[in-house]
Amino acid sequence: MKALLSASNKTGLVEFARALVDYGFELVSTGGTGNALSENGLPVTQVSDVTGFPEMLDGRVKTLHPMVHAGILARRDLPDHTAQLAEHQIDTIELVAVNLYPFVETVSRSGVTLEDALEKIDIGGPTLIRAAAKNFSYVIVVVDPSDYDWVAQRLSSGPGDDGPASRLTMDERRGLAHKAFQHVALYDTAVSRYLSDGDRLSSDEISIGYQRQYGLRYGENPHQRASLYADPLSSGGIVRAERRHGPEMSFTNILDADAAWRAVSDFSEPAVSLVKHATPCGLAVHPDQPVAYKRAYEGDAVSAYGGALGFNRQLTAATAEAMRGVLYHNIVAPGYEPEALDILRKRKQLRVLEVSPSNETGEVLDTRVVSGGALVQTADVIDEDPASWDVVTERQPTEAELGDLAFAWKAAKHIRSNTIVLAKDRTLVGMGAGQPNRVTSVHLALRIAGDKAKGSALASDAYLPFTDNVELAAAGGITAIAQPGGSIRDEEVIAAADRLNITMVFTGVRHFKH
Repeated sequence: MKALLSASNKTGLVEFARALVDYGFELVSTGGTGNALSENGLPVTQVSDVTGFPEMLDGRVKTLHPMVHAGILARRDLPDHTAQLAEHQIDTIELVAVNLYPFVETVSRSGVTLEDALEKIDIGGPTLIRAAAKNFSYVIVVVDPSDYDWVAQRLSSGPGDDGPASRLTMDERRGLAHKAFQHVALYDTAVSRYLSDGDRLSSDEISIGYQRQYGLRYGENPHQRASLYADPLSSGGIVRAERRHGPEMSFTNILDADAAWRAVSDFSEPAVSLVKHATPCGLAVHPDQPVAYKRAYEGDAVSAYGGALGFNRQLTAATAEAMRGVLYHNIVAPGYEPEALDILRKRKQLRVLEVSPSNETGEVLDTRVVSGGALVQTADVIDEDPASWDVVTERQPTEAELGDLAFAWKAAKHIRSNTIVLAKDRTLVGMGAGQPNRVTSVHLALRIAGDKAKGSALASDAYLPFTDNVELAAAGGITAIAQPGGSIRDEEVIAAADRLNITMVFTGVRHFKH
């Protein structure tokens, strides 16, 4: 019985190989893996001794040979296959344990060259894996070191009636084959993404590969299954957050925490966000973090209960003290003062997450499932400079108004569907969203803001289609408006703003979320 081992990730490999030898396997391996096994006292046959052909081209050609692949792919139930093996003196290979060159780790390093990346594209490994997985009825294929122990335990229970593979159930072998093909698919997806140079949407075919982080109790509702997956070519972000305190995360916890983190990540100044149902309802920037928190909380104190908080600076003990008396389910920050953690850990139901910035760019794809397929678009990431905005009204915005407009414009990007944001002193004081028409969103924003609407700035995620939006805003005391522009009634809307002494800017960019 032969087992072919070739692993870039050698975690647990020696122990697995030793179990295979104890079971009666002859180990066959390639250069680096073979050396590692030999150094640990295990008998190993080099692949070149099996093929009768030396490794070529600096190791690029090692296992690509009929002596290897015929031994893997032969169906043991077909006399013609076994006869051909005998004719050419080819032994069967009953187990293949392979994982691939560290391509993702290589291209994730700064300064990596194209030549470096190309050298880490594995050819023989995926071929071995695919061959073994195709013939899983007769060949055990293992790509994940976490499977070594249980596979070894199955084999040690005694020889099967039809060879080693029969010691595993057909479902277990099929599961290993599924994992093997998925392993290769994820690898190929990473290579394809790297070579696409960020223009994946020009391709007629697209693969989106993720790695499972952990399973969740359920999805949005108890009857839905769910797991959390990470993009192998990204870093940081909510999926890799460290839970410093509190219960396990749920599906909705993750959505809320991500919304809170994304909202504050758009600001270079110290920022605090308050999120409920994945929607920022409180947001503020201020150099004094407790002040920023208080302002974010007061933006919608009614909705704060049970919400999620996001910080883009280390959370201080003073801020943790300021949060007393309000129930929160999630807090996200890049770090915590030790005294702050001591305070927060007294809350049994609070999840405290430490998260690092992700390296996401506009190349990251936003994917939404629709019946029969998916909509895929690039992320809403764009460099914007408020100084480039077009002031379309007679009155120019004051410095304070321009600052609030810039703040409101960033906030609107994170709120979904017909969004209206009211901001004052770089604080979200009112918000309306999720409505079938924009004027209703203005009504909602004014109702939430109350007296704080007076002197505030309004941002609309898409153009204002009618003058009624401007007239309602003016009645509520709003003095400045930012909108993309582009409506067929732009001139009427601008005229209404001039008549009501509202300054208005066109950003030329839309941040609409449907």
